[in-house]
Amino acid sequence: MFVSYLLGRTIRVEEDLVDQLFNSSEKRLARALLLLANFGKEGRPETIIPKVSQETLAKMIGTTRSRVNCFMNKFRKLGLIDYNGHIEIHSSLLNVVLHESPHINR
Repeated sequence: MFVSYLLGRTIRVEEDLVDQLFNSSEKRLARALLLLANFGKEGRPETIIPKVSQETLAKMIGTTRSRVNCFMNKFRKLGLIDYNGHIEIHSSLLNVVLHESPHINR
């Protein structure tokens, strides 16, 4: 069980490194939100994630709080999330992570 945990953790660290090196901060934020909402895990994903500050999200993805604020507002305008004190994730946010060049108007 411990070895399984270590392997899972190692895989997650490798994925985070690849994400940091090759993806834009916008995609990293979308991925972080999906991970917090447990998308891709067994069972039903949580659509509402625990209260987390923009500062914390910025530290998680390696960018500034102002950039996180900009992306969160963009995601909300596109209907990918609902964000008013708490964050509600819609499954359409997964498209931002999966597509190489998502259609997001600036």
